Amino acid sequence: MSATLRFENIGKVFPGVRALDGVSLDVQTGRVHGLMGENGAGKSTLLKILGGEYQPDSGRILMDGNEVHFPDSASSIGAGIAVIHQELQYVPDLTVAENLMLGALPNSFGWVRKSAARKFVRERLAAMGVDLDPTAKLRKLSIAQRQMVEICKALLRNARVIALDEPTSSLSLRETEVLFKLVRELRADHRALIYISHRMDEVYELCDSCTIFRDGRKVASHETLDGVRRETIVAEMVGREISDIYNYTPREHRDVRLSVRGVLGRPLAEPASFDVKGGEIVGFFGLVGAGRSELMQLVYGARKRRAGEIVLDGKTVHVRSAADAIRHGIVLCPEDRKEQGIVAMASVSENINISCRRHFLHAGMFLDRKKEAETADRFIKLLKIRTPSRRQKIRFLSGGNQQKAILSRWLAEPDLKVVILDEPTRGIDVGAKHEIYNVIYQLAARGCAIVMVSSELPEVLGVSDRIVVMREGRISGELSRSAASEHAVLDLALPQRTAARAA
Repeated sequence: MSATLRFENIGKVFPGVRALDGVSLDVQTGRVHGLMGENGAGKSTLLKILGGEYQPDSGRILMDGNEVHFPDSASSIGAGIAVIHQELQYVPDLTVAENLMLGALPNSFGWVRKSAARKFVRERLAAMGVDLDPTAKLRKLSIAQRQMVEICKALLRNARVIALDEPTSSLSLRETEVLFKLVRELRADHRALIYISHRMDEVYELCDSCTIFRDGRKVASHETLDGVRRETIVAEMVGREISDIYNYTPREHRDVRLSVRGVLGRPLAEPASFDVKGGEIVGFFGLVGAGRSELMQLVYGARKRRAGEIVLDGKTVHVRSAADAIRHGIVLCPEDRKEQGIVAMASVSENINISCRRHFLHAGMFLDRKKEAETADRFIKLLKIRTPSRRQKIRFLSGGNQQKAILSRWLAEPDLKVVILDEPTRGIDVGAKHEIYNVIYQLAARGCAIVMVSSELPEVLGVSDRIVVMREGRISGELSRSAASEHAVLDLALPQRTAARAA
């Protein structure tokens, strides 16, 4: 079988970083080819070259044996290529229909025929089994719904080659099932697919073959995954054995550090209450839309509370804004790092120091640049953030390294009491996850109260001392680590009708 798509000796260098070094691989028609590797290994860079966003410094791309050049995104799309990037690309003030048909909107004498666009999109979404309102504006949708729009945008182009970069990182269970069905249908329709994911279960379920990247190089390739042990792939990715990614160890729990009492606000269905002890890691699980992130924003002051109180170390504290929370030692790593976590045009150093720099002021006016540099360098080394220097703009880092910088921002705070982590490892490779879990354990050992929201059930089960489950805007129950199992957690998370049918 001849290769539909071939990369030959692709090289790409950014200032201080060799992102790709002589990468060659084939993607065959009617097959799903997985790409795996740590954050910053070069996977997303390769897709950006395929999509015309970057130009290779060396090597070439061939389709059906013919060399092709993509000076921009339009030329890549015109050649029948669709790339779904990990960092979502959409116009927030346009509707679902307008985003999906951007550049191809039906018109008469220059006037957009919006009703025709809505009708076409509604029919296509129904055929794909996707439940989205064509008239809804993107900024009103959840992250999961926005991600589904990006996926549908690529599918509507009827592309011959489809590349998906962490497509399920924000999707609900049902949306993930819809995506898997679409991927299988595309494979059966003789498309060539590239699939990047840090979720190994997905790679084994969907991919026919797999290539492993490390430090910009192809280090291994498997023509089939039958008989290939997961431990082998992990070792190829990170260059070392990781026998237990979670590496959980019990620790002493102190008195109750954070007490949330009767907190209510949109979109919670009823007041929420929970406690977290010093040194304890409490995992929050629930289906997408259960209200976990919104509850954390209410606690943090990023969302207005209608009722309830926050008690810290036995004393009620007034938290009406994020600034109030930070002053009291309560910090939040948000779910959406692109919109809520990073300052894209600022440097890695500025992003790490953005909160703690208030401690580096002399006479309330003069900033100690030396201390800022020392703080940035310390956390770049501690969390192994891959960046050519602390002065590099953070938008040029991979998603996982951006996440590490956000974690560093809060680790640099001198008096941490409560750390809320909302999807802390979304889109992050197995090696980086292992490192982040160790940081979480270290914070707990220092006496911090840790709240971790995650959509990955194995992660919640692997890291948490106790699990609180949410369903449809309310806390539906909690489980100790010893009592927690996948079945027990899902029984609390699933809507009651669904749970009854499953039973």
